[in-house]
Amino acid sequence: MIRVFEPWTSPSDVLEVNKALIKKQISGSSTYIGKLEEKFKQFIGMKYGIAVSNGSVALDLALQTLDLDENDEIILPAFSIISCLSSIIRTGAKPVFSDVDKKTWNITLDEIKKLKSSRTKGVLVVHTYGLPAEIDEISKYCKENNLFLIEDTAEAHGIKIGNKYCGSYGDLSTFSFYANKHITSGEGGMILTNNKDFYKKIIQMRNLDFKASNRFVHDNFYWNYRISGLQAALAFSQIDNVEKIIKKKQQQARVYNDLFKNNAEIITPEKSFREIKNNYWVYGIVLKKDGIRDELMERLYKKNIETRPFFWPLHLQPAYREQVSEDIALLPVSENLGKNGLYLPMGAHINKKIQKKIVKSIENTLAEITK
Repeated sequence: MIRVFEPWTSPSDVLEVNKALIKKQISGSSTYIGKLEEKFKQFIGMKYGIAVSNGSVALDLALQTLDLDENDEIILPAFSIISCLSSIIRTGAKPVFSDVDKKTWNITLDEIKKLKSSRTKGVLVVHTYGLPAEIDEISKYCKENNLFLIEDTAEAHGIKIGNKYCGSYGDLSTFSFYANKHITSGEGGMILTNNKDFYKKIIQMRNLDFKASNRFVHDNFYWNYRISGLQAALAFSQIDNVEKIIKKKQQQARVYNDLFKNNAEIITPEKSFREIKNNYWVYGIVLKKDGIRDELMERLYKKNIETRPFFWPLHLQPAYREQVSEDIALLPVSENLGKNGLYLPMGAHINKKIQKKIVKSIENTLAEITK
């Protein structure tokens, strides 16, 4: 089976994890956690970093920090992972869904302006599948309108806009270190902020409201969202190789681009946005013919090629359907991506020969389905 992803790891990663084991620095109080937080916040360019157990937790804590209530609205892209929606739902606030740009698959400032109301409290921007959103303009607009900006950078490790990295714009920025991310710890995540009060609050929320004095006397029912020392050691090492990993994935994307260049049935991802190169967190394609994506994926799997569907639009999620009003505006780009998009194998196990096999199988299978 050609798996959809396999992470890149290096001898230095193995060495760092072994060091943590030898030093018995494996728990949620490991010194590696502080080392990771310091190194990562400096890499992105923010004042404070809080490492957590995964990227979904990072979003949860970021949203909980804002003290939202049922009268508050958060604008977010409809085309994104469920964690973005569920983190808003758990605050009691109302999600307001934006469609995305048909080329970059990202939320835009124009869409945000259409949706802003007197109850809008913040905007959750997601940099999707390796291309940045219009974060400069959105950040400026949020500041001018006193809106919180939460920047989900789980899919945009290492993307730089001018002299700033994605993840350095938000009042709160979140990252995932899941196994398919450019920086991985298997699981794991990070929250970055320049706000000291946010930082102090999240530190308490991450760790059961333990305090230096009266450790087992708690003022709040917070939970345990800690990352382990072993995970932190791996992510700590991975930061040094992020540029190499991005270059490897961009090389794999160039091969796919070349192989698909004469295919009129498939839309390939944009290579750049405003001269900012796609970092290809995934290599996603969109089928022009509606309604055959699932059959294509099933047939490819039988040929030992694993793929993944695109995110299903948040406003169509069964878990949220009862809360969605009947008159919700159509979100055609998000819905088309959800129905007809899939991403292809990339990673340490892929070479040009395998990519040729994958593309040939896709083209032959599409011909079988549509004949």
